[in-house]
Amino acid sequence: MHTTPTSRLSRNRSRLSHRLRYALSHPQRVVPYLRRAGRDGWLRLRHRGSHIAYYRAVMASDTARSPEAAVGGKPSHDRWLAIGQMQYDYLVGHGLTPQDRVLEIGCGNLRAGWRFIQYLEPGHYVGIDISPDILIEAKKTLVRYGLQDKMAHLTPVDNLTLDFLPDGWFTVVHAHSVFSHSPLEVIDECLANVGRVLAPGGFFDFTYDRTEANEHQVLGEDFYYRTQTLIRLAEKHGLVASFMEDWEQLPHGQSKLRVTHPAADRVT
Repeated sequence: MHTTPTSRLSRNRSRLSHRLRYALSHPQRVVPYLRRAGRDGWLRLRHRGSHIAYYRAVMASDTARSPEAAVGGKPSHDRWLAIGQMQYDYLVGHGLTPQDRVLEIGCGNLRAGWRFIQYLEPGHYVGIDISPDILIEAKKTLVRYGLQDKMAHLTPVDNLTLDFLPDGWFTVVHAHSVFSHSPLEVIDECLANVGRVLAPGGFFDFTYDRTEANEHQVLGEDFYYRTQTLIRLAEKHGLVASFMEDWEQLPHGQSKLRVTHPAADRVT
């Protein structure tokens, strides 16, 4: 059973009525919101036609202020640690082993990644991100936790074709708070290509902002999708997507889908 509150799932945050009610309930957030809206409007004009270029600029701006806040959530180190621990615990609870080969899409400054790197065998972690700025912070995280000998691979990308990665190599692909910031064409590109790099029997977990209202976006930064839209998109590319009920019990606010090859293609 989906336990996310129905009231939250039925909201359309792009509507003026919602924004006015939110402003009246949270007056202290009005000025920061207006600043962000102004910045985002300017960045969209500068990078018109490319969501990746636009969001890379958003990340550069956010990272300059606070690398931990840039990857989501409040600018608190304790919160950064807690969200990373939650992602790590979830995958270990679902059978992640040190022998697994992990690709993290949108690895950020290794909020969860440093725990995966510490746990996995050397060379078994690849992290990609569209933001060179946040990857510089990721390298600092590696140094902070003394993980140089783990030989993690971190690289910037400008799309999600994954064309530089080997066929059938990754047993686990992971994307946390990536598709919640992505228009449908970016998600489609990822799902069109992730099956190639996913090993037989492997899985791809991703979170998304779920809505049961009209699908919508706010400021070109936050995107809300119905579950069936994403399941059908995976099916379009010959993949199977399953809603992860147990993830709904955790204190994050997003939902999670697990994508696999069809049963006939999996290792038993």
